Amino acid sequence: MNNTAFNITNFYNFLDYENYSYEYELMYEDSRVLLKRMHIVSMVIYSLAFVLGVLGNGLVIFITGFRMKKTVNTVWFLNLAIADFTFTFFLPLSVAYVALDFHWPFGLAMCKINSTLAFLNLYASVYLLMVISIDRFMSVMFPVWAQNYRTPRLASFVALVVWILALVLCSPAIYFRQTAPAENDENRINCYNHYGDTKETVMMRLLAMVISRFIFAFFIPFTVILFCYGAILLRLRSNQLSQSNKPFKVITAVIVAFFVCWLPYHIFSFIELKHGEQPEMVLVLVIGVPLASSLAFINSCLNPILYVFMGQEFKKRLRLSLFSAFENAFAEGNSQSTMTNKTKSSVQTVSQEL
Repeated sequence: MNNTAFNITNFYNFLDYENYSYEYELMYEDSRVLLKRMHIVSMVIYSLAFVLGVLGNGLVIFITGFRMKKTVNTVWFLNLAIADFTFTFFLPLSVAYVALDFHWPFGLAMCKINSTLAFLNLYASVYLLMVISIDRFMSVMFPVWAQNYRTPRLASFVALVVWILALVLCSPAIYFRQTAPAENDENRINCYNHYGDTKETVMMRLLAMVISRFIFAFFIPFTVILFCYGAILLRLRSNQLSQSNKPFKVITAVIVAFFVCWLPYHIFSFIELKHGEQPEMVLVLVIGVPLASSLAFINSCLNPILYVFMGQEFKKRLRLSLFSAFENAFAEGNSQSTMTNKTKSSVQTVSQEL
């Protein structure tokens, strides 16, 4: 492996495709125009994700955190909104990084903090989506247990566990993230992941990062989400409690959005790892990786839409007042006196929330 190719692998990571795209530019002059165009596309998508993510999630934080009674649902959505808000709030740093021709002027500490926060909120957001699906699954399949033990206090504890788990999973970013002058321009400072000084060390650590990220940030949460919502759909159909196709459409939208937004990123991670040095794959990676990373950002903008704004009769209540609209989206089901009514009430509540 030549020195330039080695640097490509050394630079690669989430939010870092700009770096190794720049290295590709040095290797393949024919791709310069395409790279510049993809960088512009990236900045546009980053900016759009920033505006939509900050406004949408900020609105959810304000309503659930300051205007509503604390319930299990408000705990879930408040934490999810905080994760997505923080994730999108720091996107201007990435926009500036691209706009400054991949020069990082913010220092080593901010380089580590920016990457760590990105991964922290990535994992927190993904696992909160998984927890929400588990919570709805438990409410439908075990309604008596849910009525007795499904409390805001328990939800807050679970949310805390999610944040701790996310912090553990994002810890490699703190250790590996470094700043250094670019190879061909000492005035340009790169913020990148330094996985080692030898090819063997870099490839071993990079392989471990790609595989672990796929397992913990996609495969496990997606499998759980798919199982839980699949079981909910079967229960709703068997009990014939859904009066319309709205719950099924929302559930489908949640699963499809998660799958579409995150699978391409992991696919291109494996492609770059295995075929990154092959000239015929350069254009595929130059186009695909920025778009795949951007799709991952968009998921943080879709969450408040899918889980809040698509709530049943939200548009009707929105015309009455903003607060009543959110209140309807996060409303808890009323307790019933008998086990049969509890089961029916729990399923109907989930159907309404979806």
